[in-house]
Amino acid sequence: MLVHTVYFWLKPEITAAQRAEFRKGVESLGKIKAVAHCFVGSPAKTTKRPIIDDSYSVALTVVCKDVAGHDAYQVDPIHLKFVETFKTYWNKVQIYDAE
Repeated sequence: MLVHTVYFWLKPEITAAQRAEFRKGVESLGKIKAVAHCFVGSPAKTTKRPIIDDSYSVALTVVCKDVAGHDAYQVDPIHLKFVETFKTYWNKVQIYDAE
């Protein structure tokens, strides 16, 4: 199993409509054949603590069967279209992959 977690920091000037469009774009990544599970969210309204980073805009967690599945996900047309369509929406992206 490979867990691919992505955090997006959207540009402050992005409109509410663009944020909604971006969220739908992120959710579309769950349709990729190599994806076993897909979770999309925004920072939870949990109690603030120094160890919690809630500065991101949108989080994505994708679970693939293995590294080969992850590699297929990266070159899937849905993923490539998402990146091309939305890459101007974010200031920063941080990725954590775990096996």
